Amino acid sequence: MINAPQLLADLTRRLTLLEADLRERIDTVPDLKTSLQAEWQAARDAERTAETFESWADQVITQAGVHWLLSCVFLRFIEDNELVDRPWIGGTPDSGRLNLARDRHEAYFRAHPLETDREYLLACFREAGSLPGLHTFFDEAHNPVFRLGISGDAAMALRSFWQQQDPNTGALLHDFTDPAWNTRFLGDLYQDLSEATRKRYALLQTPEFVEEFILDRTLTPAIREFGYREVRMIDPTCGSGHFLLGGFQRMADEWSRAEPARNRRDVAQKALDAVAGVDLNPFAVAISRFRLLVAALQASDVHRLSEAPNFKFNLAAGDSLLHGPELGRQQDRSLFDSAETHRGTALEHAYASEDLAEVNRILGQTYHAVVGNPPYITVKDAALNAAYRNRYKTCHMKYSLGVPFTERFFELARRPASADFSQDAGYVGLITANSFMKREFGKKLIEEFFPRVDFTHVIDTSGAYIPGHGTPTVILFGRDRAPVVSTVRTVMGIKGEPSTPDDPAQGLVWRSIVDQIDVAGSESAFVSVADTPRTTFARHPWSIGGGGAADLKEAIEAAGSARLESAIHEMGFGCVISEEEAFWDCNFIHLANASEMVRPIVAGDEVRDWQVVPVGKVLFPYDAKIGLLSESRVSKALWWARTLLGARRDFGNRSYREVGRPWWEYHQIPTARNRTPLTITFAEVATHNHFVLDRGGKVFNRTAPVIKLPAGASEDEHLGLLGLLNSSVACFWLKQVCHNKGSTVDQHGARQRTSPFEDFYAFNSTKVAEFPLIDNRPLDIATRLDTQARQLAESLPVALLADAGTRPLPTRASLDAARDHAAQLRRMMIASQDELDWRCYRPYDLLPSGIDASDLECDSPPEVALGERAFEIALARRVAAGTEQTTWFERHGSTPITEIPSHWPEDYRRIVQRRIDLIASDRNIGLIERPEYKRRWNSPSWESLEQVALKDWLLNRLEAAPKVGAGDTASLTSTNKLVDQMRADADFMEVAALYAGHADFDPAQLVAERVVGEAVPFLPVLRYTETGLRKRAQWEATWASQRREDAGESVGKIPVPPKYQSKDFLKSDVWRLRGGLDVPKERWISYPGCERGADGSLVIAWAGWNHLQQATAIAAYYLDMKDNEGWPPERLQPLLAGIQELVPWLQQWHNDLDPTYGERMGDYYKGFAAEEARTLGFTLDDLRAWRPAATVAKRGRKKAA
Repeated sequence: MINAPQLLADLTRRLTLLEADLRERIDTVPDLKTSLQAEWQAARDAERTAETFESWADQVITQAGVHWLLSCVFLRFIEDNELVDRPWIGGTPDSGRLNLARDRHEAYFRAHPLETDREYLLACFREAGSLPGLHTFFDEAHNPVFRLGISGDAAMALRSFWQQQDPNTGALLHDFTDPAWNTRFLGDLYQDLSEATRKRYALLQTPEFVEEFILDRTLTPAIREFGYREVRMIDPTCGSGHFLLGGFQRMADEWSRAEPARNRRDVAQKALDAVAGVDLNPFAVAISRFRLLVAALQASDVHRLSEAPNFKFNLAAGDSLLHGPELGRQQDRSLFDSAETHRGTALEHAYASEDLAEVNRILGQTYHAVVGNPPYITVKDAALNAAYRNRYKTCHMKYSLGVPFTERFFELARRPASADFSQDAGYVGLITANSFMKREFGKKLIEEFFPRVDFTHVIDTSGAYIPGHGTPTVILFGRDRAPVVSTVRTVMGIKGEPSTPDDPAQGLVWRSIVDQIDVAGSESAFVSVADTPRTTFARHPWSIGGGGAADLKEAIEAAGSARLESAIHEMGFGCVISEEEAFWDCNFIHLANASEMVRPIVAGDEVRDWQVVPVGKVLFPYDAKIGLLSESRVSKALWWARTLLGARRDFGNRSYREVGRPWWEYHQIPTARNRTPLTITFAEVATHNHFVLDRGGKVFNRTAPVIKLPAGASEDEHLGLLGLLNSSVACFWLKQVCHNKGSTVDQHGARQRTSPFEDFYAFNSTKVAEFPLIDNRPLDIATRLDTQARQLAESLPVALLADAGTRPLPTRASLDAARDHAAQLRRMMIASQDELDWRCYRPYDLLPSGIDASDLECDSPPEVALGERAFEIALARRVAAGTEQTTWFERHGSTPITEIPSHWPEDYRRIVQRRIDLIASDRNIGLIERPEYKRRWNSPSWESLEQVALKDWLLNRLEAAPKVGAGDTASLTSTNKLVDQMRADADFMEVAALYAGHADFDPAQLVAERVVGEAVPFLPVLRYTETGLRKRAQWEATWASQRREDAGESVGKIPVPPKYQSKDFLKSDVWRLRGGLDVPKERWISYPGCERGADGSLVIAWAGWNHLQQATAIAAYYLDMKDNEGWPPERLQPLLAGIQELVPWLQQWHNDLDPTYGERMGDYYKGFAAEEARTLGFTLDDLRAWRPAATVAKRGRKKAA
């Protein structure tokens, strides 16, 4: 039997080996590389990709490696299930088929003694392709195994892999024998075999219960309406074929039921004729085709391929969004009959793995049922993004692929010739991300496209437990015709799955959807169902909350006297930098003497609980009036990223370089929003509403939008507005109109909604601007909270340890006193916030009549701890009664209490009791006084804040030690020398004892650990993995082109190098310090392997030195080790490699004639490295090729070509 998890794990490791082998083959076999470069260039010319060749080739290599594995998997499945008489590469030992495969292999090499296992496997594939139904699997024109061959050694290892036996039992490690011929394991391979491919194509299997639900409401009614002889179904994003298999089985059953005398083989082909699929991922199509073949063989009762019909499939690899004519747009169906029609466009371009004629045939038809689970990632490739945007008018702003695919699904559905024949319309059903419902990019889809089609059902599945679907989803049904009725059946979510179900198909939320969808007006604990006026869905955003949420939203809106947008001057992003990492405060900026241009930058996750706490800084290339600084002022600091920044897309989807925009400016920076200091900012993505008043001097990125009041608005006007925006009323209303991004996913990739208070929402400016305002602003409470928040900020460890020269050093006693004061301030803020929430209910008309303000409000509340608010006591009582489950108290470190605290004043106790009573008796207050709408106060612990602040103080002190003053010569040092300096620093030792928690700490260990964690090795080979080294080479090629361009040479369009990922770095600390653009933010440079014998500790240098200082220090250390320590050449080699690594930068920034030495230092060190290398017996190529000894030890023999 197939051990699917083990197979996936083993093939994942095998794929890595094949990728490395293929990459080496491409580098050493010129014809292979030339062929790939030609294919890449054709794709670029057709504007189907904007990737560099290297990045594009990576996914081609992965595809080829996967096809090698899958081709073998297909053979192994066929062999072990005895679909052929003679096995090719394996078989079970007990059956004798393993020996038959080995005999066959030996016979092949007796006949072909000069060939390798690569040729043997290809011969096996060709023979298999000659069998009925298998030609399209092993089509030499499209299967990459025939174009990108692995080495002979790799092929030998691959063949041996399939023959591995358990040493204890003798059984095959991978036995594919399965009497049921179950191919579900191929779906797991499809989704998880390659992480890079999974991310690129958003690979995601559709669970069978979801597939059946969608087919029940699309294909099944289509069969009833059009008849089984006529119906055709397509999945334009077929993936591993779940919808196709379900459709095939239904069609086969229909044919057999209607015509029981018909030959079973004919039935199978008829069912195959009725289903079609296309996918951008070639190996997904291969898997779908194989699974359909196996299903057809079962339906035909055929047990030998030699006896099978030559089944035909409607399957092709291609881009469903670009390939095929634009159906429904009155385009000529013969669009693709002439190759000249779309010469040079993505529409007529095909990769080697794509059959253009076949994909256009499939996509050139309309279908009675269009179903699927389209990807909903955003498009990273600039060329593809533009191509989709050009073809689909629903593509708006930073759209997800769910938008054009929704349009495409309806386009592929059969459309009636006229309104009189509306019953001829095809059915559409898809599960997609619900982000379009509330995020701005969905506006055109909702307001311009949906009114033109008859979408019949909107089903909120965001609360259902669906394995693999970590993104909140919605299921849409419709027909490709004008709307027929004035309502849309709507299934509205109330709450999510309370726990992980044993069987997702029987999950409480999913079963509620299935059981209630046909019962309008029904309501359960999880969903409610209604026939909603269609006009409601013609306006963006959609709000489909159930259980009375929609009514409460309308009540809040009715109470408002105006919308927020009417009370402010403007709102939106403070700036959009685009490629923000390139502007991060880093060593490049300090080397360019541009530190005065650095400002704190506020990100949304730093806006919390009435405070803004920015932790990062960026280069701000503007003056006080937001005028752009000259290129000469900033070019040195940003030169390394010039190509990247110049390739950013302008609003016409052309690059900055193409339209002549200054490459060093921010993408957008509204002048008025950045001139005045007072700003209300908020967290765009958060679990709750967080609005804060900032008083100036910062940059706000797009995740922390800003609200600007009219000129001259007072601080009190800002604070009064702030009170409303931070209320629970605002939180509730915003969550009804803003996109729910979800929270965590479990080990099955299913979205967890057991705790709605942990769901993140996208509070975008457009929706916030529509918030209904009341005239009665809670200025007094907002002012109190703002003051308390500032007092709290001044009590935190980071503030106590700032400005060390003007404040006394903290002691254990002073830190403990500050902790107690901060805790008291927090309890005061919790009490004030709860008063703010209850103050706002009356002016929004949410309280029952007859209740006085004094019944529910308190002007001077006592301190309130977490767990003591009225809603928390009510929640704790429901938990104690067994009527509700929650993780609220556990997640926030609070203790649930069921009784009102006795130490509170009696009048406050009465107020809290009335609040509890109202939560239980009033539906509106009961809805809003819930954890998902109440402030969490979920801040880091005091201990963690203290450790961070102490650590940062120590690092600053350590970093100051190896700096050199003006006129001093830079020299390398070591962590032991640094320890000696710190032992003599009384302040350092005192703070270090606080950090360590005891006075007898080991200074050597503490210093070494801190330095290593903030240091980056000096050579690329010590920083990057193999994938990272390939990316680094692309960056260096880009810099070389920029230097030639600076010298006046015409270099054409310089490719944008790829970004790094965590897997590209050898250590997680380096990834943390450098990030995706490899921005140098480290404090030290480390020189591992260069330790001095008598010292033995890590050699380091300050990372703030310029390239000349670094080269000078390395050269001095090199000569010392060479002349005085007697190091052998192999130990000196990496030091010379380090100097050579700096030469391009030295020649760029330090090659003016040095007045002291009378030399051009870049040229000098270039000559120094070359001459010293020659003396040691090395070439410059030897320096570039240097690898640490451990890596060298892993080298094996050269592979057979």
